[in-house]
Amino acid sequence: MITITTSNMNGIRAARRKGVETWAGRNTPDVWCMQEVRAPQSEIDPIFDAFAFDYATRGKVSDPSGLNRMNEVCRVKGRAGVGLVTDLEVVARRHGLPGLDEDVDSGRWIEADVVTPQGYTLTVACVYVHAGNADDETKMAQKYRFLDAMLVRMGQLRDEAARGGRQAVLCGDFNIAHTPLDIRNAKANETHAGFLPAERAYVDKWLDEYEFVDVMRDLAGDIQGPYTWWSQRGRAFDNNVGWRIDYQFATPELAETARGFVIDKAPTYDMRWSDHAPLTITYDV
Repeated sequence: MITITTSNMNGIRAARRKGVETWAGRNTPDVWCMQEVRAPQSEIDPIFDAFAFDYATRGKVSDPSGLNRMNEVCRVKGRAGVGLVTDLEVVARRHGLPGLDEDVDSGRWIEADVVTPQGYTLTVACVYVHAGNADDETKMAQKYRFLDAMLVRMGQLRDEAARGGRQAVLCGDFNIAHTPLDIRNAKANETHAGFLPAERAYVDKWLDEYEFVDVMRDLAGDIQGPYTWWSQRGRAFDNNVGWRIDYQFATPELAETARGFVIDKAPTYDMRWSDHAPLTITYDV
C-alpha cells in the first residue's frame, strides 16, 4: 500500500504557524503534493527539512536526508508555488508545462516519476490550476490557456499508460467543481469561476475522452461532497458550505488499485492550517 496526499497549503509559512507540522508528523504520506506554497526557496527549504525530520521520526526514511523533495516557486511574488515530498525513490523530475512561458503560469505543475516498494514506476503530477475570475477576461484567458496545455500533457500520460508504460496520477487544486455533487450551492454559483460550464467541460473531457478517473468520486459514489475547500468568509466551514476542487485523477489501471480515501477536515474552524483539507488516497499498487 502507498498513500498519496494532495493539499493546498494556503501559504506554507502560514500553514506552519497554524500547525501543519503536527499533521505531517501524524500522517507522513508516501507522496505529498502541495499547492499554493507561496514562499521563496530560502523559506521553503527549512520547512521541508522539518517535514523530513517527521518522516525520519516515523521511520519512513532512515534519516532526514532520505526524504526526496522538489518544488517550483512562482515567478510572481506571493503567488502559486507547488511542492512535493516523498519517501519513495524518484527516478525523474519535470517542471512546468511546455508552451507556457508567462510568469503567472509558473509554480503550477511539477512531475516526479516514483518507484513503489514493489518496483512499479508511477508519474505523480502536482497541479495548481488558475482560480480565474468570471468578471476578469484576462484571468479567465490565463485559466483556459493553462487547461489547454494540460490536455496535451494528459494525452501523453494517457498514451504512455495505455501502452503498458507508467501509470499516472494528477494531484492538486484544480479550482473546478465538476458537478452539483461537488458544490453546496450549485445554482447560485453557475456564473462564478470554478463552476462555469466551460470549465466543467474540461473535467468531462478528462474523464470521458482522456479516460482519467476521478478516484475519490469513484470510491465515494454519487453522494453530496465531501468537500475539500470552504470559504474563509461567513460560517461556510461551520455550516459545511463547501466546494470539492481538490482531486486525484488517475489513469485507469492505477485507479483500480485505489482502496480508500480520507478528507482530513479539521474538527473546528480555529484548528485549520489551511482553507483546504488534505485529500489522501491509499493505493494497493
